[in-house]
Amino acid sequence: MRHTMNVTPPAGPAAPAPSSPAAPGAEITWGDAFCSEGANCFRFGLDGEGRAYIGSTLAPGEYVSDSVEALRALISAVKSGAADHLL
Repeated sequence: MRHTMNVTPPAGPAAPAPSSPAAPGAEITWGDAFCSEGANCFRFGLDGEGRAYIGSTLAPGEYVSDSVEALRALISAVKSGAADHLL
């Protein structure tokens, strides 16, 4: 099964409208941040509609959102080494 993820655009006057239906005004409950050396911190969140979010603490208004199932698939792929070539 193929999944696509929605990404919020960077803030600014030239930024296009968000592609995620849950992005504008979503009430997101964020978990504790996961940080590596150098304060590169990411966090996971959920909204009331059951959508999952991944965000950076450096850019609180920017995040990736999709279904919980898609987030699980992404994390499983990363754990299995699918993103190792990026490191």
